[in-house]
Amino acid sequence: MGAAALILGLDAAAKTCAVALYDGKLVAQRFVDNGLTHSQTLLPLIAELLASCGVAPTALDGVAVTIGPGSFTGLRIGLATAQALAWPDLPCVGVSTLHALAVGVADQGDGQICACMDARRNQVYNALFESNNGQLKRLCDDRALALDELASQLDNPLFVGDALSLCTQAYSAKHRLPPPSLAHVTGEAVCRAAWPLFQRGETVACHELVPVYLRLPQAERELLAKQNVNTVASHLR
Repeated sequence: MGAAALILGLDAAAKTCAVALYDGKLVAQRFVDNGLTHSQTLLPLIAELLASCGVAPTALDGVAVTIGPGSFTGLRIGLATAQALAWPDLPCVGVSTLHALAVGVADQGDGQICACMDARRNQVYNALFESNNGQLKRLCDDRALALDELASQLDNPLFVGDALSLCTQAYSAKHRLPPPSLAHVTGEAVCRAAWPLFQRGETVACHELVPVYLRLPQAERELLAKQNVNTVASHLR
């Protein structure tokens, strides 16, 4: 894929929804946080973005999408939308939601970046990065962990993500906050995270995009818990 390629980036991993067009630099982007479900907002947002830029879906050269962690429903909607747009043969790149968060604030000063998303049950989805002159170094894999486990690993971090308030309350030591416009994933950040992979040809077919949940969906957790209870009960009979 050459430098003139045009890609669409999209995110529906949390409660916000973001899309962007990118060709090595930002062409245009859109962002909503209106409380509506992504099934109501994502496709109209993409259609409006493309129409405002005079770009037909057939003019796209690739699609980038956040694949997790995040909301189970949001991730499925985002991936299904990306797969539909890329069908049958547009190259795709799946982007870690936490990596996209960090990319969005990489130029906000040197130091540690703590990308954190609310995983409920007093846990966060998290990854730590180090920013140096706008260049990111990943310090750990994406993970789900308790807030008190995270606190001991932080060093004057720049917090970013929808667990911002949770982390700042739990971690009272010195920390930094991003501009409000960068506190959530932007479509531009998704594109910037994916762009080097497109340039190197490290892409996948649309049907190869899969979500990365980090934790089992609640329905599966409840089923496993029920199965464990039944197994224990059968041994006690």
